[in-house]
Amino acid sequence: MKNAAQFVSSAAPEPVVKLINAFDSPYDNSVATARTCYSSRVIYADDVRKDESTRQRRDSIAKSIYLAGHHTTLQHATFQFVLEKVSRQCIWSFLHSHPFYNSEQVSQRYVSVAPENFTIPLLNSEQKELYLSAVNMLMGAYVKLQELLTPVVELEYKRLFPHRNLTEKRWQGAIKKRCQEVARYVLPVATHAHLYHTISGVTLLRYARLCRLYDAPAEQRVLAAKMVAAVEEKDPDFFKNAEDPLTLEETPEHRFFNSQEAGPSRDPSRFCQEFDQSLGGLTSKLADYKVNGQKVMAGAVRSLLGLLQSEMTDAQAISWVMDPAKNSYLSETLNVTHHTKLSRAMAHPHFTFRKKISHTADSQDQRHRTTPGSRPVLARHFSRTPDYVLPKLIRSDASAQDYYESVMEDLWLRMEALLNSGAEMEATLYLLPNAFPIRFEESGSLLDFHHKWSHRLCYTAQEEIWQNCLEEVRQVREIAPEIAQYLYAPCTQRAAAGRKPFCPEGDRYCGVPVWTQTLNQYERIL
Repeated sequence: MKNAAQFVSSAAPEPVVKLINAFDSPYDNSVATARTCYSSRVIYADDVRKDESTRQRRDSIAKSIYLAGHHTTLQHATFQFVLEKVSRQCIWSFLHSHPFYNSEQVSQRYVSVAPENFTIPLLNSEQKELYLSAVNMLMGAYVKLQELLTPVVELEYKRLFPHRNLTEKRWQGAIKKRCQEVARYVLPVATHAHLYHTISGVTLLRYARLCRLYDAPAEQRVLAAKMVAAVEEKDPDFFKNAEDPLTLEETPEHRFFNSQEAGPSRDPSRFCQEFDQSLGGLTSKLADYKVNGQKVMAGAVRSLLGLLQSEMTDAQAISWVMDPAKNSYLSETLNVTHHTKLSRAMAHPHFTFRKKISHTADSQDQRHRTTPGSRPVLARHFSRTPDYVLPKLIRSDASAQDYYESVMEDLWLRMEALLNSGAEMEATLYLLPNAFPIRFEESGSLLDFHHKWSHRLCYTAQEEIWQNCLEEVRQVREIAPEIAQYLYAPCTQRAAAGRKPFCPEGDRYCGVPVWTQTLNQYERIL
């Protein structure tokens, strides 16, 4: 692995990386775990480094298992980083685009964004002036949009909570958060975030190898190099067998775009129009499913309980998994469904959805890592025609909508000017607003979608994801009614299990007794 100093940043400010917690001897530990598999006793890290002979054997084993692809030994070591000044684009495209991590990240929903917190890609002086002008325009629009939205949010908040004194500081704070939650749609994906990010050793090795992938290879390269350098300082041997990063030109995606199969230069708007038409007016369209999912799931329940088909009907079997009154695991505070025998029967039904969701909403959606999606290379979806998601709250106020749409028109003109000045597409895409649509397919088992749907059908969930999930559950009801009759918001699950309070959110209560509603009655603005 090349030293981090050999990588040159092409953005400012550079990401800040701090290694906060780590295994003491990750390299030695990986070999000790490997040797334990073939030993009559447990091998410890001290055993593999005690003298020159054992260290030579250690290095030989480490290289052998790395080259053979036996990488679970590298998964034991865990590294916790604090990352700062990382763009939302880099987080979405790189850090959160896979299932093998844990992050706690500052939320744009609840924390106001400072106007100076954004990444500036490598640009010449003319291009930089165009770029900064666009960012400043968007930062100003973020503030202005909050002002325009405040009256409509106050009106809706008063409808939901008629007995609250909205002049009180805590309720003023709640209203402000609702406004900035929607106003953030105009922020550029260059906006910074700070986060705790915890990964295993094998994931860090993959970062080092794949850091030059689309969509933000320059920033990702610097970020990964600094993470590697921080671990190398703690254990210089850990990257002894690591490979150098793939160049962008070596990636299959880049090779495709430069092949004859990619075709001539084309306007992505035609693809976007075709994709949107296929959704039939929805934001998430059921594209495929296991046609025998209900029967297979019922059979799995009988198998695990040792019952004949004549002893338990399919409906009874499904109810023992899906009905919180019977399966009390569903009302647990911890998500224990992957760990319990009955709940694991939900692993057999499977669904695929075709989706269109904003960049900012997808940044939350992708945190449901067990319902993975095939996110696009953004450059192939970006067209010179304004393309954005219009939030429901903005649609409810004509002046806010007019202003929002004018900002998007202005932004696209500025991005056009930046591209015409010779700026790279990678740099220009940092100006994309949080509202830019992500079009993709997402798949998962009922077990994993159940967790997602239960959480995101809560009225406090981000409205766009909430709408996605509502559409998905309604479609599942059409093809798997015996399963979907139990799919509701989390408060309804708790009410069915008799667990009080039905809403566990406290002051964050949405103001609607959702547990008394049918799915067809679900409706919200905030």
